[in-house]
Amino acid sequence: MATSVSSLAFSLSSLSFSSQVSQMPNSLSFPRSKSLVISHPKSNSPLVVSASATSAVETAELKNYVKSRLPGGFAAQTLIGTGRRKSAVARVVLQEGTGKVIINYRDAKEYLQGNPLWLQYVKVPLLTLGYESSYDVFVKAEGGGLSGQAQAISLGIARALLKVSADHRSPLKKEGLLTRDSRVVERKKAGLKKARKAPQFSKR
Repeated sequence: MATSVSSLAFSLSSLSFSSQVSQMPNSLSFPRSKSLVISHPKSNSPLVVSASATSAVETAELKNYVKSRLPGGFAAQTLIGTGRRKSAVARVVLQEGTGKVIINYRDAKEYLQGNPLWLQYVKVPLLTLGYESSYDVFVKAEGGGLSGQAQAISLGIARALLKVSADHRSPLKKEGLLTRDSRVVERKKAGLKKARKAPQFSKR
């Protein structure tokens, strides 16, 4: 009798557990995009602002800031330099400031994805002369990838610094910052897999 009662209790507990499991949702859904929730002071309903919208607002603000700092655009400025690397081209303008670097109307750290090597490329010419907090840098970069653009910006900054003073040539040249790196990817050849890689040779 005791055995039958215990088996009955076990069956009832397993039945209740299975019913609880059946009531659970089959799949869990997660939000795909990050969003910022802001509550309006006069209403109880929260306002949801997406991260992309926030970045768009920041870009617009930086664009207005650059236009206010560069009246007449890039071409109308005096301390300007053009740098090239691979297929990347960077037009750089220097203005006295606190060391801000803005690339394509975005902060340099954000634009270069926080890569320390690429950020170092950009800062080396200013660090060489001790101007890291003396000039603001405004850049228009196009073509190539971020690595090529960063090196093109470095050359553009170095060339712009020559217009500040001719005495800057010696320290910049000593560090190799005025030399245009002409290396590019070698073209593919007919009959080869890549520039020099050939298909496997078979004697028979």
